[in-house]
Amino acid sequence: MDRIDVPPAGPMDLPLSLLEMGCSGRFELITHPIPGQALPPQSTLPHGLPPTSLNPETEVEKRFLRDPAWLPIHDTDVAFQKFLKVTQRNVNVDSLLNCTASPLHSGLSVVRDPTTGMLLDFTEVLMENTGLSAKNSLSLQRQPGPPSESLRGSNTNYPFLPGGMEELTLDQIKKKSELEEEIDFENDLLKIPPGLKAGMDFTNKDAKVAKAEVNLMSLLETLDITDLQPEEEEKEEGKGKEEASKIPRTNSLEDLGIKDAVSSSTPAEKGKEEKSKPGEKPEENQKWAIPVDVTSPCEDFYKRIPNLAFKWPFELDVFQKQAVLRLEAHDSVFVAAHTSAGKTVVAEYAIALSQKHMTRTIYTSPIKALSNQKFRDFKNTFGDVGLLTGDVQLSPESSCLIMTTEILRSMLYNGSEVIRDLEWVIFDEVHYINDAERGVVWEEVLIMLPDHVSIILLSATVPNALEFSEWIGRIKKRHIYVISTLKRPVPLEHYLYTGNSTKTQKEMFLLVDAAGNFLTKGYYAAVDAKKERTSKHAQSFGTKNTSQNTSASQDRAVWLTLLHFLSQRQQTPVVAFTFSRTRCDENARSLDYMDLTSSIEKAEIHSFFQKSLSRLRGGDRQLPQILLMRDLLKRGVAIHHSGILPILKEVIEMLFSRGLVKVLFATETFAMGVNMPARTVVFDSIRKHDGTGFRNLLPGEYIQMAGRAGRRGLDATGTVMILCKAGVHEMADLHVMMLGKPTVLQSQFRLTYTMILNLLRVEALRVTDMMRRSFSESHRDTQAHEKKIIQLKQTLSTLSPLDTEGQLSDMLPYYHTVTELRVTTEALQRAILESVNGLKALSVGRVIVVNNKQHLNALGVILQVSNDSVNRTFTALIICEKGNEEGDGGGHAALPHLYNTALFVPEGPCSHTVQKLKLQDIMAITVKTLKVIPDRIIDNYNKRQQPRFKLDPPGQAISTAAQELLRLAEANPGSMATLDPVNDLQLKSVDVVEGSMRLRVLQDSLREFNCIHSPTFGEQFARVQERMSVEDELDRLRFLVSDQSLSLLPEYHQRIKVLQSLQYVDSSGAVQLKGRVACQISSHELLLTELLFENVLSPLAPEESAALLSCLVFTQNTQVEPHITNTLQEGIDKVLSVAQRIGELQRECGIPQTAEEFVGQFKFGLTEVVYCWARGMQKPNKKHKPGN
Repeated sequence: MDRIDVPPAGPMDLPLSLLEMGCSGRFELITHPIPGQALPPQSTLPHGLPPTSLNPETEVEKRFLRDPAWLPIHDTDVAFQKFLKVTQRNVNVDSLLNCTASPLHSGLSVVRDPTTGMLLDFTEVLMENTGLSAKNSLSLQRQPGPPSESLRGSNTNYPFLPGGMEELTLDQIKKKSELEEEIDFENDLLKIPPGLKAGMDFTNKDAKVAKAEVNLMSLLETLDITDLQPEEEEKEEGKGKEEASKIPRTNSLEDLGIKDAVSSSTPAEKGKEEKSKPGEKPEENQKWAIPVDVTSPCEDFYKRIPNLAFKWPFELDVFQKQAVLRLEAHDSVFVAAHTSAGKTVVAEYAIALSQKHMTRTIYTSPIKALSNQKFRDFKNTFGDVGLLTGDVQLSPESSCLIMTTEILRSMLYNGSEVIRDLEWVIFDEVHYINDAERGVVWEEVLIMLPDHVSIILLSATVPNALEFSEWIGRIKKRHIYVISTLKRPVPLEHYLYTGNSTKTQKEMFLLVDAAGNFLTKGYYAAVDAKKERTSKHAQSFGTKNTSQNTSASQDRAVWLTLLHFLSQRQQTPVVAFTFSRTRCDENARSLDYMDLTSSIEKAEIHSFFQKSLSRLRGGDRQLPQILLMRDLLKRGVAIHHSGILPILKEVIEMLFSRGLVKVLFATETFAMGVNMPARTVVFDSIRKHDGTGFRNLLPGEYIQMAGRAGRRGLDATGTVMILCKAGVHEMADLHVMMLGKPTVLQSQFRLTYTMILNLLRVEALRVTDMMRRSFSESHRDTQAHEKKIIQLKQTLSTLSPLDTEGQLSDMLPYYHTVTELRVTTEALQRAILESVNGLKALSVGRVIVVNNKQHLNALGVILQVSNDSVNRTFTALIICEKGNEEGDGGGHAALPHLYNTALFVPEGPCSHTVQKLKLQDIMAITVKTLKVIPDRIIDNYNKRQQPRFKLDPPGQAISTAAQELLRLAEANPGSMATLDPVNDLQLKSVDVVEGSMRLRVLQDSLREFNCIHSPTFGEQFARVQERMSVEDELDRLRFLVSDQSLSLLPEYHQRIKVLQSLQYVDSSGAVQLKGRVACQISSHELLLTELLFENVLSPLAPEESAALLSCLVFTQNTQVEPHITNTLQEGIDKVLSVAQRIGELQRECGIPQTAEEFVGQFKFGLTEVVYCWARGMQKPNKKHKPGN
């Protein structure tokens, strides 16, 4: 058939040919392999390709894998002309001769005469840590990283080894292995190496190993006979090997240096090493937290420290001097004192010491406002001070760095070089560890700090400072000196204020005086004053008005009256704490006609305000908030809360410190460490919303805010006033709030994905170690448990072996059955006691079966039931042998767990006793009841316990009851019918029904054991019980010292499942690419990482990305519907879709947070505002809805 020429088919310019498909008459078009060359018509064979002996797979492997030289890519003429651009390069043959030398592991040290200095000898010394770097070691001796990573570090760096978490030596590993269970080398060994999908197959245990033929001549040929040492040298060599085996294990393989090198330590250094280290605990029972006495004066202070590193213009208090003494000794301290007591002195001296020692200090604070204020103060005092927050970075090379705790945590995880030079870390406002959201950061930082860093903790007064310091000392293995003082430099007086007009402006009533006495007289006077202005209808509802709701006009009248009164008494400046940002703004705006500043002060305020805002653009200076604040400040009024622009808050703080702000309406964050005391503190209310509901202020919160009253050196007392707008608060609430104990420090430790990923990427650190060292696990006394384990193992080795031959072969199964039977019976008894029908059954007159150390299956009758619902007891009359009334056991005490249903029948004369029984003493509740007179029985029995009535016969009531119990025991020698918890007591819960069925099965199975027929059964059972009780206690203690007892371990496994499902870590726990990206993100790491890897943000403009990510920081609910572009709406839908997927995955992995709760934390109410701001607009136009 003739070839058909077809016009060019497009860019490829390839002609086509016809292909005849066998003899079917069907044709297909194909392209030419070589363009521009004519081909004859193509055709296929009628019956397909003929058979071939070549294997296609073999042919492909031969052509493409073994001999790929024929491929076009290897045709240099075609490849270089079409695809490659040949560039000439200069050939440097010398580069082939250079190679990177491995680091030296040894060097030469000079030995000199200590008196003359003359050279005596050279010795070879071992150079340790030569190959260590931030990528392979936790050691401080590793090589420094690049300068670009010196401040923040890198997420590929190892952190420095946390203090108190030193690597175990061989002896410690051996000791620890003895405490753990023995390894089963048949079943417990791993078959698949971590990171691989396949491993060894050990299923065929009968496989025989082929014996290799040994050629002795070849071994002799390789042996150098001239190397053989004399016998003395062999001993020396063996001694050297023993010494080498005692060298502690190092942090990496590079540390394993030259074995023949001589130790470099001099005798003086060896002497120092023999002394106890600073962090070493000298005695086992000694506490890590050491309280310091601050009651006696420190008279020799200046003798002990003649040259202070920093001097103040005032005399230090006793607690400050004690803290300075401890800092000079490089000890860690916990200083707990009231607000404005002078805790900053301790921080200042630590900074001065670090500058003297040419080291560095880090000051951490919980909020940015406190960081900014401390930066200004310390900058004026020391000069060489830097600031690191999420917003700014100033002078990072300074010797003193001020930062938030989150920044320090990131530096610790990323191995920042700053940590290497660090001497002190100052934690201000330590009580902030109680914050549920951010308290975990404080615990992480405290755990991760290296051993060479000393810790300074500054806190308000807390009741458990010793407990908290004991935890820190135990995990860091160093003493923490606790310095607490309750002394206030300026005493406080607390008042109730009920005035609301010029006539009543002086109605302030003293409630707590400067000595801390609560005055009920002042409280009732305030109640009477408030009642005089209330209607009779309002008086009938009492004095308390929990909501304290008043109208805006009433609020304005109260504030105008109060501030006018305080201004007349010269009690300004005033800090008015209001627990709502909206109320702060409203209260400040309501003072539109009040002017509290002079003309000179107005000029100073105006000049400072204009100068401070000169850095802003012209349009930004006209923002409504700035215009409002400028007007308020000129009149001496200001607002301070999280809704104020940062630059405005800084201006307000500086004007307040100068005394130019007379009234400051602030939320409680202003009291968080910001050192700006006022003359008077006013509480707009004592109720706040804590995120879940309204409640009264806690004592610690009230003390923190009230402590801002009183300026040291200026005021004799500080004034604290509580406004009583609608009514006077309850006296009990006021007493608890003002004089109650502050909130104790509690652990808020929780697992986060960032923490888990940061620790998983470092093999030497484990997440379980972090959990074990948290404050929430501080109750674990691991050392005591380990000591007890050793003692129990020694006890176990002294016990005689068990006889399990013959009839006693099933003794151990019998013991386990009896133990399970006892546990099941106790569980059923507890269920009966907690039920209404069970308590009715255990009433006076009920016949019971008693089984304890004194009685074995003895019948008794209940005489009395206690009213204590927690530890309920039952007084019962019990029959016993004559002469065994005191309950000496009668041989039954040796077998308390031996199960036997046969009732006790006295062999001789029957006697009786009256005892108080616990729940576990009641073996069974029978169906029988007796008519008894409890009071007579108890009185007669107690009377006969007295020596002079000892021989009196029992009364008629006791004799009748005892004879009836004996008759029942003789009539039912096997057992008595008992109340069934399901059928008789109508307990239908699943646990009770299953327990009752299991109890019957266990009781029936006891008859099938052969060991009970052995003549030595009793003796052997006692041995089994003794041994098993020791083994059970060993198992319990081993569990307590293991990771399985950690309270957060289940959640850890759940979060690991989430990370593995999202491919952040693999099955062996190795961090993957997505996990390393997530390590760089401090919050919402899963959502942000998924958005990055799913390319959600790439198509967006910068302003759209900023607007979309505002959902991560905006937490308020808003009813305003934002007007956004279609692109932003699509982005919001994608964010919510990813969040929904993550939430559902977390729920599937067992995390209790629902998908709706996880998605609900991302709110987009600020999206439009951020979008307009990022585009450079002054404010969003509400009337215009952006188009597409």
